[in-house]
Amino acid sequence: MRVFRINSHVVSESAAFPQEITADEFIWMAFARREFEVLQLEIQSTLERLCGSQIMDLHISDVLNNQLPSHYDYTSDYNLMVFRRLAAGQSESDLSRPGEILHRSRDKGGPPVLHRIDTSPVAFVVFDRLVLTVHPTDCTIRDSFASRLLAAGRATANQQAYRMPLNPPDLMLRVISQMVDGYLNLRRELSRQLDHWQSELINPNTRFNNWSALLDARLSLHHLDEICEDQRAAIQDWIDALNTAAEPHASQPRALELLKVRSRDVLEHIERVVHHVRRLEQSAETAVQMHFNAQSNRTNDIMRTLTVLTAIFLPLNLITGFFGMNFENFPVLHNENGLWWTLISMGLLGVILVVFFWRKRYLGGSR
Repeated sequence: MRVFRINSHVVSESAAFPQEITADEFIWMAFARREFEVLQLEIQSTLERLCGSQIMDLHISDVLNNQLPSHYDYTSDYNLMVFRRLAAGQSESDLSRPGEILHRSRDKGGPPVLHRIDTSPVAFVVFDRLVLTVHPTDCTIRDSFASRLLAAGRATANQQAYRMPLNPPDLMLRVISQMVDGYLNLRRELSRQLDHWQSELINPNTRFNNWSALLDARLSLHHLDEICEDQRAAIQDWIDALNTAAEPHASQPRALELLKVRSRDVLEHIERVVHHVRRLEQSAETAVQMHFNAQSNRTNDIMRTLTVLTAIFLPLNLITGFFGMNFENFPVLHNENGLWWTLISMGLLGVILVVFFWRKRYLGGSR
């Protein structure tokens, strides 16, 4: 458990449940999922004391569910955002089973970078002056953002105005933005692996045998696409809720406008991830199609060459078959120069056919 008190000047951290909230601050309480499950009663009593309400039982189930897709829900007292991250985790997670640690991930095909993408969900419960987050165990995103937050609290007053979160929704959006950007940092390695496969598929001098890995990569990219669609729908629902809740926040138009701007920025980052994932899917599909087209063209070239060679030797076989007939009176057969005239004729005919087919471009590679 990590508890942060945040205001416009200072960020302080403690490991104990807060007893009160002052007028110029808000609180961030961060828990691991198992930790949240064990401390449910203490957390609920703390929320009742600080915010005057508790988390509903259905939302508790959502928070504890490590396979829940990204979605947004709300009550009159708080907002709930469940957001599945796309980040490099310390433990490997299967894209088809989010949040579950893989003990045999090395047996699975596909690019290793896809195995290292942790798709576990992170839950945000946002009150007016408190935000509660539930993360996977050893969440690097939480620790990274907490370090940046503490560093901002120690910065100068001029820097604080740009770095400090203004309220719980602002903090939630910043953490979500860091989650989305975590995938953007992985895309270069993933693109490099798929580009390498494309080169192998198109190269006629290599034999591509890694079909199972390519299929696993396409399936993983399809799962990533579904995850990103859920993320985009959740953020869009959040933006719609901000638009409908404009009047109650009319006393703080600047803060509301900043929330809308940051929300649209997060949505734009998610759309970039969606675009990149779909482009990788299309690249993999195009590479496979180009591979089979290249194989088909190569087969056509081989068959064309064999057909031309057959056409060249066909009249020569006819001549040899003609001279193999068993006739007693065969004028050329008993001529002492008949063999040489026959060889010269066959050679000349072969050269003429080779030149003819070469000029017709039936011999040689495609141009």
